[in-house]
Amino acid sequence: MQMGTDLVVTSGAIATVLEFAAREHPREACGLLLGRAGFIERAQLCANVATNPLRHFEIDPAALIAAHRAERAGGEALIGYWHSHPEGHPLPSGTDCQHASGDGRVWAIAAGGEVTFWRDASGGFEALSTRVSGM
Repeated sequence: MQMGTDLVVTSGAIATVLEFAAREHPREACGLLLGRAGFIERAQLCANVATNPLRHFEIDPAALIAAHRAERAGGEALIGYWHSHPEGHPLPSGTDCQHASGDGRVWAIAAGGEVTFWRDASGGFEALSTRVSGM
């Protein structure tokens, strides 16, 4: 995977992802990454509605619809999604790759106390370099 463009992420967004990942353990936690183009300002926890949340995640469709509506109304942009790998590594899994859509959105993956960021590109996941902002 190639290193992608620089992505700016607030330290608060990273802390939120790590907090929710730890809180939901051993289930996979998931949610939305919100902000503006190239800048993730905050992470939001969403219900994991997967049939087996110990091994998979599925973001509550109602939360996705609400985020799209808010964006269209001039609110925060839906930059991407995040989820945890409670017993794995912060890398896209085979299941993640199967469910990728190539829509260009950012995926954050939390595992082992760290968060990594990936672009869901047409040719597969591309690692993103990140810069953390204190905001």
